Amino acid sequence: MTQHDENTRPADTASATGEAATIPTEKVTGWWATDIARIHPGEIALRGYPVEQLIGRAGFADTIWLMLRGDLPTPGQGRLLEAALVSAVDHGPQAPSIAAARMAATCGVGLNNAVATGVNLLGDVHGGAGQQCMDLLARLHTEVAAGETPDAVAARAVTEHREAGRHVPGFGHRFHPRDPRRDPLLGLLTEAADAGVVPGDHLAIGLALEDALATGRRRPVPMNIDGATALIYSELGFAPELGRGLFVLSRSVGILAHAWEERRSGTRIKGPIPRPLLADYTGPDLRDVPTTPPQH
Repeated sequence: MTQHDENTRPADTASATGEAATIPTEKVTGWWATDIARIHPGEIALRGYPVEQLIGRAGFADTIWLMLRGDLPTPGQGRLLEAALVSAVDHGPQAPSIAAARMAATCGVGLNNAVATGVNLLGDVHGGAGQQCMDLLARLHTEVAAGETPDAVAARAVTEHREAGRHVPGFGHRFHPRDPRRDPLLGLLTEAADAGVVPGDHLAIGLALEDALATGRRRPVPMNIDGATALIYSELGFAPELGRGLFVLSRSVGILAHAWEERRSGTRIKGPIPRPLLADYTGPDLRDVPTTPPQH
């Protein structure tokens, strides 16, 4: 008899040999076991809360928290999460993810395809700085918890990034001298820390990073949207990877709005630059194909 891989289930073996097999019910129902949603005929419960009770009582940000964290947020937590989600909704058609969604919308694909096109452009370079900032904050938070000061760990982190020729994620903006979303977000976060809604440890580190980046420069390097939301998500206890997921969730709203606007314009096959313009060509001049194969 052929020896089977240890991961092969008896049912798989039986199927391969044509034999009848009975799989215990609990093995089937446990295949996608979840703590998130309980679904029965006439019943939908999210993390134990009947959906009919959530409708009209819980806001969308509250429900996002519920689905990701297992319970409803406090009013202060929900306010911070909603502020962060609102702040990152859109940054205009010059954002590659939105431009791609708009182009896709003119190519005859469905609205869902256009949105997916835009969302799929959100990666490490475009859309990843928030998670990268959260990773940095988590490392520096560990060092502060071990006894160092926020100023010391921030100064060292800035030096490390400069020596490696890397930008500190979450600071500076290629378009805004000072990101208009920074101050309201940090204002809300400061209020929350003062009220005891969040600890304020990550906030202190973020501000220390901003100070360290400004040291020795004529112009400061203010925190941007990625840094401000990274502070909020870190203070609220979200994992860095979830920070990126929350950004994608937020930006997908702007992507949807732009894709819908472009779809309704009636324009077909809209490329990256206006039709009368052509991309610069930098290759060889026009030339004839040789009549005999080239000799190498």
